Amino acid sequence: QVQLVESGGGLVQAGGSLRLSCAASGRTFNSYTMGWFRQAPGKEREFVAAISWSATRTSYADSVKGRFTISRDNAKNMVYLQMNTLKPEDTAVYYCAACTRPVVSTDYRSYNYWGQGTQVTVSS
Repeated sequence: QVQLVESGGGLVQAGGSLRLSCAASGRTFNSYTMGWFRQAPGKEREFVAAISWSATRTSYADSVKGRFTISRDNAKNMVYLQMNTLKPEDTAVYYCAACTRPVVSTDYRSYNYWGQGTQVTVSS
């Protein structure tokens, strides 16, 4: 069992920045991949970014490439999403997710555990 808790969301103006954090705890197997997904009201869950256990592989949605950076600190059981140059289209609930197999996947169905989400709102 893995528990994931996101934090760092909030309200920011377009062009601003936020850093989301995801804290993992509980009895776990290896988390080979950690990912960030987001979901806006009335829309499907959308892949944002993913990172392998060793942080040697990362993947980003085209919509966030060059603006967002995913990172992790395994000693602290933390995953981060640095979000720069935010746009109103980035407004969503952001979810941290863990996959316990060595696949850097963009598909939410590949992930075993999920956090409760943190709201990010970007105003015009």
